[in-house]
Amino acid sequence: MNRIYRNTKLFGGRKIFLFLIFLFNNFFSQQTVTGYITDDDGTALSKVVVVNMSTSQKVYSDAGGEFAIEAFPDQELRFVKEGFRRSSKTVLTNGINSRLFITLIPIPRDIGEVKVVRKPTGDLAKDSRMLDREDKAETVRQAVGLPQPKGKMRETPAEVKKVLLPVLLGALDVQGTYDLISGKARRQKRRYRYDDLQEHINWVRSRVDNEYFAEVGIPADKISEFIEFSFVAQPLIRTYVKAKNLSGALLKMEEVIPVFVERLKERKKQE
Repeated sequence: MNRIYRNTKLFGGRKIFLFLIFLFNNFFSQQTVTGYITDDDGTALSKVVVVNMSTSQKVYSDAGGEFAIEAFPDQELRFVKEGFRRSSKTVLTNGINSRLFITLIPIPRDIGEVKVVRKPTGDLAKDSRMLDREDKAETVRQAVGLPQPKGKMRETPAEVKKVLLPVLLGALDVQGTYDLISGKARRQKRRYRYDDLQEHINWVRSRVDNEYFAEVGIPADKISEFIEFSFVAQPLIRTYVKAKNLSGALLKMEEVIPVFVERLKERKKQE
């Protein structure tokens, strides 16, 4: 009788142990989370960046909108795609690993003015009047087949090495020497850096709705300041902007948003 009791007790203990293992696996262990991403019309979205905000692991949805990523319980997944509002989802809550169905909402954009370009008629008077209302340089370039210029049309600032080296060889670059001595070259470089910075900031702002930043606590009048801050705090962001990779830039911006928002709060306390 005692032996039967002991066996029963041992069997019950094993059941409890196995049950505890089951709970641990479901509530504390890393699991593969799968899902399907569409737009608001139900069309599958590919190349959506899916990020585990706790581990920084990143994957992309495939051509069918499917994705799979590793996560622990109660971790946040974020979904980012150019032209759509970002979305977030906390996964594996209560130990349940259910398939995710994510819908991304497109960001409304204004349609710019439609420009109708008229072909030259052959009448010099008419064509001249038409060119007065259009980009003459662009029209001429297209007419004769000139290639698009590479880079920006800027005067190259004088460089110390390029000015001094000819002097050692017995030649003097008068204009370059003047630009260095007068400070013109230095002012040009400073101006070009400023222009490039503003161009990159405007590139981001023209593609990301203000509401995207408002949702994380960045007011509209601080957006440009934040973008500039992000370039300094995380230089890779600007590299992405130069490469016209908006998804990559936004992904890295997510990392510096909390720092900037905290600075805004501290600044407000001091006012």
